[in-house]
Amino acid sequence: MGAGHAHKLYRHGHSPVHGHSPVHGLPPHTKLAAVFAFVVVVVSTPREAMWAFGLYAVLLGAVAYVARVPAGFLLRRLLIEVPFVAFAVLMPFVAEGERVDVLGLSLSVNGLWGAWNVLAKGTLGVAASVLLAATTELRELLLGLQRLKLPPLLVQIASFMIRYGDVITDEMRRMRIARESRGFEASGVKHWGVLAKSAGALFIRSYERGERVHLAMVSRGYAGSMPVIDEVTASRAQWSYALALPCAALLVCLLGWTL
Repeated sequence: MGAGHAHKLYRHGHSPVHGHSPVHGLPPHTKLAAVFAFVVVVVSTPREAMWAFGLYAVLLGAVAYVARVPAGFLLRRLLIEVPFVAFAVLMPFVAEGERVDVLGLSLSVNGLWGAWNVLAKGTLGVAASVLLAATTELRELLLGLQRLKLPPLLVQIASFMIRYGDVITDEMRRMRIARESRGFEASGVKHWGVLAKSAGALFIRSYERGERVHLAMVSRGYAGSMPVIDEVTASRAQWSYALALPCAALLVCLLGWTL
């Protein structure tokens, strides 16, 4: 159903004394639902309620603490949102409307609010996603999506993408080692032709491997749907535990609209 090993974003929450963290032990579909609901609540919060976003960060910090995910690990993974940060920084300069002087710079008021809106909500959404990835293995995520009744074809596509992403990466590594063992070192435009031929060879090998895998699956009875090997279920207590985060965030959101 998915990859047979942990991905790079995953962090084992095992402790010799306390065992696995409670967050790691939750069924994957409860965590997926909780993160989705949390993000919806965050996006629905008015941007003027700046204190609310601080409380959301505290809630995520509490989840990270319970899941035994270090702050440094979380902050390093947040670097993925750097392009959105660059976009947000430009908004006060290019947006129209009322202007205000900040440190000698003429900035748009609407642009400042827009930049804050993107940074606050984007960072919280990325942080929640990183925590989900850090506490749930890829195979469990796929099982969770299946349990939440995501279209089976999309789940299969995601499963194959994850599985063969590693295969193609390993093939690229072997081709690079083969080139270097023959004295090749890409140092300029003149070597682009060799790299282009390597990319073409990689595409052909990947296509041929995909055909062989498909034929092997058909010969074993594949008819468009994957068998469900593990039936993932969740108790009422586990659902309550998982939904504690979005429920607390919903309370903060309601206060943000009323205060």
